[in-house]
Amino acid sequence: MNNNSKMKEELDQLISISRFLGADKNYVIAGGGNTSVKDENTLFVKASGFALSTIHEGGFVALSREMLSDIHRKKYPDNPQVREEEVKNDLLRCRLFPAKNQRPSVEASLHDVIDYRFVVHLHPTFVNGVLCAVHGKKHIKEMFGNRALFVPYTDPGYILFKDVQEELEKWKNTYGSQPKIIFLENHGVFVGADTVDEIKTIYLEIRSEILRKSGGEPIIEKLPVEDRVSEIMPALRGILSSSGYKTLRIRNNTLIHSFVKDKTSFQSVELPFNPDGIVYCKARPLFLDLDGLEDSDRIDLVKRAIYTYRKNFGYDPKVIALKGLGLIASGDNSAAADIILDVFEDNMKIAWYSRHFGGPQFLSEEAVQFIDNWEVENFRRLVSKGQSGGRVENKVAIVTGGAQGFGLGIVKGLLAEGANVVIADINLQTGKEAVESLSPLLKKNDVTFIRVNITQAGEVKRLISETVKNFGGLDLLVCNAGVLRAGSLEELDERDFDFVTDVNYKGYFLCAKYGSVPMKIQYQANKALFSDIVQINSKSGLQGSNKNFAYAGSKFGAIGLTQSFALELTPWNIKVNAICPGNYFEGPLWSDPDNGLFAQYLRTGKVPGATSLNDVKVFYEQKVPMGRGCLPEDVVKAIIYIAEQQYETGQAIPVSGGQVMLK
Repeated sequence: MNNNSKMKEELDQLISISRFLGADKNYVIAGGGNTSVKDENTLFVKASGFALSTIHEGGFVALSREMLSDIHRKKYPDNPQVREEEVKNDLLRCRLFPAKNQRPSVEASLHDVIDYRFVVHLHPTFVNGVLCAVHGKKHIKEMFGNRALFVPYTDPGYILFKDVQEELEKWKNTYGSQPKIIFLENHGVFVGADTVDEIKTIYLEIRSEILRKSGGEPIIEKLPVEDRVSEIMPALRGILSSSGYKTLRIRNNTLIHSFVKDKTSFQSVELPFNPDGIVYCKARPLFLDLDGLEDSDRIDLVKRAIYTYRKNFGYDPKVIALKGLGLIASGDNSAAADIILDVFEDNMKIAWYSRHFGGPQFLSEEAVQFIDNWEVENFRRLVSKGQSGGRVENKVAIVTGGAQGFGLGIVKGLLAEGANVVIADINLQTGKEAVESLSPLLKKNDVTFIRVNITQAGEVKRLISETVKNFGGLDLLVCNAGVLRAGSLEELDERDFDFVTDVNYKGYFLCAKYGSVPMKIQYQANKALFSDIVQINSKSGLQGSNKNFAYAGSKFGAIGLTQSFALELTPWNIKVNAICPGNYFEGPLWSDPDNGLFAQYLRTGKVPGATSLNDVKVFYEQKVPMGRGCLPEDVVKAIIYIAEQQYETGQAIPVSGGQVMLK
C-alpha cells in the first residue's frame, strides 16, 4: 500500500471515530473538539466550523508538518492579541490547499507535536467534572497514575501549545515515550494512539474510571415547564430583541431544577468552567426571581435586570435562570439557543461531578477576559450563529391549518424565509408527517407541530402557551384554518352551517384573542416591535358565492373582525389584516376526488353542463384573468409584505389573479 492510499484509509478511520464520539453527548457538546491523523509530511486536522458528528473528508485541512515546525521554533510577541493573530496567519500559511479556504483548528500545533498517528481532543462532561474541580489534579493522579499527563490551566492558543510541548519533552525524557492521555485543567483531554481502536478503548476506560470514582452519572428526569413562563418569556424576548429578533428556548429537568431552585444553589454555576462555556453562553448568566409579582411588575423587573446586566457587562445575557421554573437560552436563532442550553446544562453536570472532586473551580477573571476577546473564539461564535438570511428571519409564526394544502404551502414559504414556525392543526398524524417532511428545509430555524381544535378556547390558549415555551414569543399569527360546506338553502342543514361558522369565524376570534396576549407583552417590553395577525380569508369574503353562503358569510364576517381587531390592537403595534386568495385548485380543498369542491360542485350542479371534475376545474380557471388558480407562494408573498410594512392595518388584500378587484 502506497503512502497516499494508506493516508486515505486512515483519514476514513479518523472520520469514523470522529462521528462515533461526536454523536455521543457524553463526549461532545455543540460539535466541539478536534481530531487529526498524520504521517511524516502531512497533518490532517479538523477545520473550524465542522461538527464532529457529521464531519466528512472536506472537514479536514491538510497542513505541511515542515512548515508547522517553523511555528514551533518561532519567537512571537508578548502581546496576546498580536501574538495569536500572527499564529493564526502562520497556520493558514501551512495549508497545502489554501484555495479550499479552510481554517485549521487553533490546536493544530498540539496535534503535530504529539507523537502518535491519531489524536482526538474532546471536552467530555465527565472529564471536565474532574478537571474543573478544586482537587482535580490529585484525583487524576490517583485514577491514572503515570499513564496520563496533567497540565495546569493556561490560556488556549500558542501559550498552551508551548506549555504542553515543554511538558511532553520532560515526560519523554523521564519515561522514554509520550503519554497517550493529556489532561488540560479546565479545558479537556487529548488522547493519542497509532490506531483508532486504541483511541476508542482509552476514552471508554477514562469514562469508566471517572464514573466509578464519582459514583455514576447524574440522574436527569424531564420536568414540565409551567404555563406561567409564557407570561415572562415574551417580556424577556422583547427586551433582548432590541437589535434583531431572538429565539428563546426553555428547559426544565431535575438537574436544572436543583440549580435554579434558589440563588444560593445557582452560585455553583454562575461563573464559567471552560472556554466552551464562554464561547456559547458568555461569561455570566442572569438569575431572576419573579415570585409573587404582578404582570406589570414582572415586566418592570425584567427590564431593570436586563438594563443593569447590559450596563455591567456590555452585552445581553445568553442564559437566564428563572427561579424554580427552568433555564432559558437567548439565541440568534433556534439552533444557537439549543446549543446554549446544551452547553449550560453541561456546565451544571460539570458542577455536579465536581462535588466528588473537591467542588467547582471556575476560570479566573483574566482567563475569562482573554477567551471572551480572543479572535479565534469570536470566529467560532460567528460560525455557530449562522444566518438563514430570510425576510422574516427569526420571527415566530403560527400557521393554523398548517398540516396540509394551502397551510402547508404557507409553512414552507415562511420557513424558507427564516421564520420559526408552529404548525397548528387538528390532524395529529398529518401534522407529525408534515414536520418530518419539512426538516430538509431548515437552516438555523425550526418547525414544530401542536395539535389544536381552534374552536375550543382552552386548546387555543394551550397552543399560544406552548408556542411561547418553544420560541419565546409570537410575531406572526396566520389564521389559515378553514372549512367549507357548499349547498343551497334547501340542501345545507344547520349542523353544517354551525360547523363552518365555528371554524372560520369563532376560531379566528379565539386565535386573535389569545394570540394577541404575548404580542402585547413583547410590545410593553420593547415598543419598537411590531406583530401581525393575518387571516387567510377568500375572494368569497369580498363578493357573494352562489350556493356557498355559509362559507362566504363566515368570510365576510371575518373581514369585519379583521377591521375591528385592527382598531383595537393598533396601540400595541399589532397589525391585523386579511388576505383574500383566489382558488387553490391544486390543493385538497378543491381537488380531493371525493370531498373536494370540484366534487361537491359537480354533485350539487353548481356548474351548468359539467359532467366531470375537469369540467368544473376548467370552468373556474376561465373565471380568472391571470388564467390560473392561486398558489401558496402567491399568498406567502402577501404575508411577508404585510409583516414587513409598518403602516397598514385592517385591510383585506385580494390575491385572486384579478378575479376580484377592489372598488
